[in-house]
Amino acid sequence: MLFNSLSFLAFFALVLTLHRLPFSWRVKKVNLLWASYLFYAAWNPPFVALIALSTVADWFAANAIARAREPWRRRLWLGVSLTLNLGILGFFKYGGFLLQSFVRLTAGLGIAFHPLQLDLVLPLGISFYTFVTLSYTLDVYRRKMKPWDSFLDFALFVTFFPHLVAGPILRAADFLPQCRQPRKPSSAEFGWGMALFLIGLGEKTVLADYLFAPVADKVYGTIATPGGVDCWIGTAAFAGQIFCDFAGYSTCAIGIAQCLGFWLPQNFRFPYAAAGFSDFWHRWHISLSTWLRDYVYIPLGGNREGAPRAYRNLFVTMLLGGLWHGAAWRFVVWGGLHGTYLAGERMAKTLIRPRAWFRSQAFRLMLAIGTQAAVCLAWVFFRAHSLRQALPMLGRMLGAGGAAAAAILSDPQRAGILALVGALLLTHWLLRDSSLERIAELVPWWLRAAVLVLILAAIVKTPASDRAFIYFQF
Repeated sequence: MLFNSLSFLAFFALVLTLHRLPFSWRVKKVNLLWASYLFYAAWNPPFVALIALSTVADWFAANAIARAREPWRRRLWLGVSLTLNLGILGFFKYGGFLLQSFVRLTAGLGIAFHPLQLDLVLPLGISFYTFVTLSYTLDVYRRKMKPWDSFLDFALFVTFFPHLVAGPILRAADFLPQCRQPRKPSSAEFGWGMALFLIGLGEKTVLADYLFAPVADKVYGTIATPGGVDCWIGTAAFAGQIFCDFAGYSTCAIGIAQCLGFWLPQNFRFPYAAAGFSDFWHRWHISLSTWLRDYVYIPLGGNREGAPRAYRNLFVTMLLGGLWHGAAWRFVVWGGLHGTYLAGERMAKTLIRPRAWFRSQAFRLMLAIGTQAAVCLAWVFFRAHSLRQALPMLGRMLGAGGAAAAAILSDPQRAGILALVGALLLTHWLLRDSSLERIAELVPWWLRAAVLVLILAAIVKTPASDRAFIYFQF
């Protein structure tokens, strides 16, 4: 059930109606829980059992951790939670990848190994809800919070349908307290929630699917390696597509939740205005980057044990972040590149003495341009179908590859993407220190209304597409 489908609009209208009826708060939470399971079951009903299993297991594991007196018992129950959650994630998401890698390794050693093929279907959103449930158990283990006293609240926290399949990745400490008292948004909050939902749909359907995706698909769908210019333009189109697609989903999710009276964390903050790679990860997929920081980077030692180990910890964290996105070596390379970027930036900050002109707008603009160019180079591995496709394209973008290749894109397509990407970068730069809420407060109501009408008209006029959100595959 896609946010940009008529079936979801009918589903959401029913959920809103039930939520605004004069039921008790407990009944409303039960309604939201059943609605969330129905929302997920619309894709593949049997996989609902996996979410239920993770929910029940982590509920009991966290309570057992809190009751345990001996450290070994606490570690035992934490191990149960980690083994179950990561075991399920590993089997469904990485089983085939590990098996293929093992077959290639044995083939390299001259051993012919022909295992049974694992024809596994990846459960939708498994990476997201696994991190949601694990964060609760880990926070109880680290005594960051006490076990929650309502299983209904906890089950709703795990399955709450706006965030379920593509985030933002929730933390129990942020969501569970909202379940204590009835959630009824004011008229202004409900209106802003609907506005966010409309803005997110516009980003997805008009910008990501209709304007950016066809160009990215054309460049990355060709058999021959395109020329350097087309590689750059196709990758820039994908950079625009993945931002508008994923930020569009997050904006929809935040808006839907607000219509129901719940708050979800911000997941994007104009990332293509980032001046540096640490700044980029403070702006891109914020709920994942903070999760990796709190549950991977800091437990590894963070920057507490000297610079060399800090570089290693950054690199390992981003490698795992890349692997979280998908079971393929190209995602590992993508994560490794960002780990290298972050470690190199940290090293440069320690070696180069700050100058006054470092803080100038001109320098920050140059740094931002360089940051986005490096981010685009990494996007090649994220979008390509394989390393075999990604490496030649990267070579062409860096000026290698020999004779010029035949043109893939037409001049109007190139000009259109350059204009769109330029407008996107300029918008992010101008709004880098602001937010949609702040902008809405500053403009008159009639202008807000006019913009929303234009977005709605663009959505209606855009040809229908059955493209799922990109992050559904993770």
